[in-house]
Amino acid sequence: MNRFKDKVVLIAGATAGIGRATAQAFAREGAKIVVTGRNKAAGAQLAQELRTSGADAFFAEGDVSSEETVKDWIGQTTKRFGRLDVAVNNAGVEGQLGPVTSQSEENYENVFNVNVKGVLLAM
Repeated sequence: MNRFKDKVVLIAGATAGIGRATAQAFAREGAKIVVTGRNKAAGAQLAQELRTSGADAFFAEGDVSSEETVKDWIGQTTKRFGRLDVAVNNAGVEGQLGPVTSQSEENYENVFNVNVKGVLLAM
C-alpha cells in the first residue's frame, strides 16, 4: 500500500537519524522526497539512495534557521514537483552540553535558532 503515492514531502534535517529514517519511510510509501540539511555529502548520498530504491528525490542544502534558505527549499520543491504536501520539521541540535550557568550566548542562539526559529520558518 502506497499511502503517500505522489505526495511531495520536504524533510528539514533529513541527513541523519530520525530525519533520514523519516525520508526512507515516506519513500517506501510512494512519496516524492526533498531531503534538506547542512551536511552536503550525507544529503546527496541519501537522495541517491532514495532514487535507487525507486523514489523521486533530491537534496537541497542549507540551514533551517535561515529564512532565505527555507524559501529557497520551497522554491526548488515547487519548481520540481509543482507543490508541497507535507513538511516535516525535524532539524534539531543539542548544542554544548553542560550546566546552564556555563552556556555561552552563542551556543544558546544556535540551539534556539535551529530548534525553535527553524520550525517557525519551515511552517
